[in-house]
Order: sequence, then structure tokens, then C-alpha cells
Amino acid sequence: MTTVTWTLEVAQDQCMGSGMCAGLAPDLFRLEGEWAEPVREELAPDERALDAADSCPALAIIVRDGHRTVGPRP
Repeated sequence: MTTVTWTLEVAQDQCMGSGMCAGLAPDLFRLEGEWAEPVREELAPDERALDAADSCPALAIIVRDGHRTVGPRP
């Protein structure tokens, strides 16, 4: 059985620290100083990670399934 794992990344050079992601999914993202960061970099697929990536005003959140980018969604 194959386990699907997503990875989360916040591009610090794009993040504006709005806190939108931490507000939507505080167990996935936190504000650390002026920028957001993932609480953990790997997780099981979670729609809230995609919602946070879609809602980020700076489009700084990247969600990957292996080498394929799944968020933000087009």
C-alpha cells in the first residue's frame, strides 16, 4: 500500500505575514515573526492546506504531491 504525502512550503520572499493561513488552519500553519511557516512540512492530503494556499493574498504557499504542485489551484 502506498501512502500519499503532501509537502507544504511557504516562500519567505513572497509571504507578507497576513496570517490568513494560520487563521484557516492553525494546526498546519503558524506565524513566526513576520512570516508564516508550516507547522510540519509533510502531511496526509488535507483540503485545508489547499484552501490556505488558494486564500494566501501573496500566493506564497505551495502544496506538492511528490513533484507535482497541487496548490494553489488555478
